[in-house]
Amino acid sequence: MLVLLHVSIAISSLIYTGYVFLSPSKARIYGVYGFIAATLISGGVLAFVAHASLLSVCVSGLLYLGIVSIGIVASHKKLAKESAADL
Repeated sequence: MLVLLHVSIAISSLIYTGYVFLSPSKARIYGVYGFIAATLISGGVLAFVAHASLLSVCVSGLLYLGIVSIGIVASHKKLAKESAADL
């Protein structure tokens, strides 16, 4: 059950990050941060409960964080560009 929840949160996070890139706002970017926190917490609990190999957990987590971080940075840049154009 926890695996399904964790995977659902992570996939939803990736989809939402794509949406935020297409239509960025400060509030939506904070929502991505919430998804990241939920994914990391559920992954940490899952790794602890399932006694998973820490190496595979860390590699998967870093890959996820890298992808979402690229989306956040791109969203921030796009939002800044749109804000500058409004001035």
